[in-house]
Amino acid sequence: MLRVGLTGGIGSGKSTVADMLRERDYPVLDADALAREFLEPGQDAYKEVVAHFGEKILTPGGAVDRKKLAAIVFSDAAERAKLNQILHPRIRDVVANWFAALDRPGGPALAFEDAALILESGARNSLDRIVVCWCRPEQQLDRLRARGMSEEDARMRIAAQMPIDEKRKLADEIIDCSGSIGQTEKQLDEMLAKLSRG
Repeated sequence: MLRVGLTGGIGSGKSTVADMLRERDYPVLDADALAREFLEPGQDAYKEVVAHFGEKILTPGGAVDRKKLAAIVFSDAAERAKLNQILHPRIRDVVANWFAALDRPGGPALAFEDAALILESGARNSLDRIVVCWCRPEQQLDRLRARGMSEEDARMRIAAQMPIDEKRKLADEIIDCSGSIGQTEKQLDEMLAKLSRG
């Protein structure tokens, strides 16, 4: 079984491609959703995050206010590194166990980890292939603004990730998500055929 990392900049079309993979019955693990789970009250990571960042990041009900936390980590590289240091080892363990459980006779030929920070976090070493989704920078901004993000926030989040040109250089496969959904699907199907051949 090939362990495939699916990544790309924020607003680049990665989640759309992940949904297309699920529609084609490929197993996809959303590592960014795991990060959200680890920040739930009662989790060890939640306790570490609150101990480091303080109760100012909590809602009145005691949950992590992700907007408040994002405002801190996207404006301070050291704080972002600290959050990643808390979350990434836990995410890596879950991902490794998930891949191991799927890698069996009769199991899938391909399985995908969907994560924004595969290349930044050093997770590449545990994967067989890296697929990078990308689109034009002005499209990224438009898509993030359509999600209700201010232009300043959108630019800060884009700047916090590895530049897309660098990600593309490190990719085994690239999907250009700047065109129509049909064009994206066509590239995806070609890539799946290629990966299935080994």
